[in-house]
Amino acid sequence: MRRPRAVTLPARHPRRAFAVGSVLALAMGPVAFAPAPDPPPTPAATTPAGDRGTQLYLEQCASCHGVQGRGSQQGPSLVGVGPAAVDFQLSTGRMPVSREVPQARRREPVFSADDIAALVGHVASFGGGGPQIPRVAPGDVVSGRELFAANCAPCHGATGAGAVLTNGWSAPPLYDASATQVAEAVRVGPGLMPAFPGQVLTDQQVDDLTSYVRQLRTERLDRGGNPLGRLGPLAEGVVAWLAVLGLLVAGVRWLGRRAAE
Repeated sequence: MRRPRAVTLPARHPRRAFAVGSVLALAMGPVAFAPAPDPPPTPAATTPAGDRGTQLYLEQCASCHGVQGRGSQQGPSLVGVGPAAVDFQLSTGRMPVSREVPQARRREPVFSADDIAALVGHVASFGGGGPQIPRVAPGDVVSGRELFAANCAPCHGATGAGAVLTNGWSAPPLYDASATQVAEAVRVGPGLMPAFPGQVLTDQQVDDLTSYVRQLRTERLDRGGNPLGRLGPLAEGVVAWLAVLGLLVAGVRWLGRRAAE
């Protein structure tokens, strides 16, 4: 009886096995070797820490002036205004404001000196140049008086007490302004005030003008009692004449009564 032949399976070719394995690896590679997905970022990770000026600006200024300082319907652009303008508005407390107003008034500053310096630096990063914060030095008071009479007194009054202008605007009194703030206002021209660049008033003339304005503060003593609105000699002369006329009328009436007796 013939023994049955053993059936042998063909051996798997090594090159063929390698090729099949390579195909599988290529097919599964993007899935098998892909990195695990990153967890979703937290809100703290998406907000850069920034420096002090950036934080203050985003909290107090960006809602009106825009994140990049380009302005909006609520506030003007800050690009190119310059450090002097920013320092003036912040140091006099005119900014920030809680609502839009035609003319911001002077008040106690909201920020400290260090915070103001930080905000000035951040706004300067928007670019555009603009007047720098002046370095004020003592000047000539006589020259400053002439400059004040020609350029400032028509709006701020002969004694710097301020005056009412048009359309609800006013020229504020100058007694509480520091020397730097006076010089900043001259260079920047806040509100309706015109700006006086270096081609119009030199640094020496600004120093002279600032020294005279500071002297007005020391003369604000009102030794006579009523300041009479600080309108100058005209108001004082009118009051003097009225007082003299009042005395004359009173004297005539007294003499008339004596004669009637």
